[in-house]
Amino acid sequence: MNVFDYLYGLFPMPWWGYVLVTLGLTHVTIASVTIYLHRHQAHRGLDLHPAAAHFFRFWLWLTTGMITAQWVAVHRKHHAKCETPDDPHSPQVLGIRQVMLRGSEIYREAATDPETLANYAHGTPRDWLERNIYSRHNILGVTLLALIDLACFGVVGITIWAVQMLWIPVWAAGMVNGLGHYLGYRNFEPADASTNLVPWGVLIGGEELHNNHHAFPSSAKLSNKRWELDIGWAYIRLMEMAGLARVKRVAPMPAIDRAKTDVDMDTVAAVVRARVHVMALYAREVIGPTIRAEISRADESYRHFLKRARRLMVREESLISERNQARLQKALSRSEQLALVYQYRQRLQDLWRQSGVTREALRDGLREWCRQAEASGVSTLQNFAQHLRGFTLVQQPTAA
Repeated sequence: MNVFDYLYGLFPMPWWGYVLVTLGLTHVTIASVTIYLHRHQAHRGLDLHPAAAHFFRFWLWLTTGMITAQWVAVHRKHHAKCETPDDPHSPQVLGIRQVMLRGSEIYREAATDPETLANYAHGTPRDWLERNIYSRHNILGVTLLALIDLACFGVVGITIWAVQMLWIPVWAAGMVNGLGHYLGYRNFEPADASTNLVPWGVLIGGEELHNNHHAFPSSAKLSNKRWELDIGWAYIRLMEMAGLARVKRVAPMPAIDRAKTDVDMDTVAAVVRARVHVMALYAREVIGPTIRAEISRADESYRHFLKRARRLMVREESLISERNQARLQKALSRSEQLALVYQYRQRLQDLWRQSGVTREALRDGLREWCRQAEASGVSTLQNFAQHLRGFTLVQQPTAA
């Protein structure tokens, strides 16, 4: 081997080989973030075998220098304070440009806040390796990675290392934390601006399904629709079959038992646990048909106005600006039918938003809501009330 061979490292390859290697290495990092940091550590949606958990922890130390306790604390605070001034990285508060361009800096500022760590880092690893190696010498890992890349791939290895260093700040700190709260589609209406992004699933490991995640934070599975790709979930299932993981929680899936004719405690449990499903079903079965009927008989100017107001009728109310609120009220004022179904939507949400409400009181409130909806004379409301009476939950894996 002469001196020029060192320029190509131990594993010389064509240009496309370096691209594939880079994509493969960064994909392992994304999988480590979504499976270990996010679904296992932050939300406890699954348990990992100690060997698997330590592999992910070591890989993240090597390829990102991120400290488990810091990442988990920042993410949990994001959920607890979402879209408020205390949210560590909300584009609704800080602005999309700020989060996209300064995402990693914003993360570091939040990660070094002692109060954030004290309040939100509970349950993260504090073993000897974490205290003496991973947390204390996190820069050592990425330095070691630079030397490994240089030895394996020569001068090209420095470029591969640079891409590895940028991968998480760009895709996680920028794309998910930024665009995932700014644009995209919503399956559910939690009280935040989270959205789902496509088609970035292979690159972000399922993290692009951010609205689904905010609707059911503790779920180990992020996909909800059949066409949504959650590659992280596919890896978890493979690990489960190999005995390296155990799923504890997935999003509750409501079903309708048509034999049920009354609201009982099973109905209450289903509605409480899957309330975003309830509201999504209401939007699809009640608001959608009602507004389509109004559009079909409206004049041209009002038809255009209704189309613009359609999304506002199913939007989480706290996220509607004053200007759009005025637009919504104007649309409702011109249609008694729309105003009625929107009023019933708000009343249904108010049932479980009351503080201190007991299960018995919620059951009685749901019964009365269904009785009035069935007496409203509106066929879509009547059908939905019948469905609501039959709400039950499909059995899902739960913690032991």
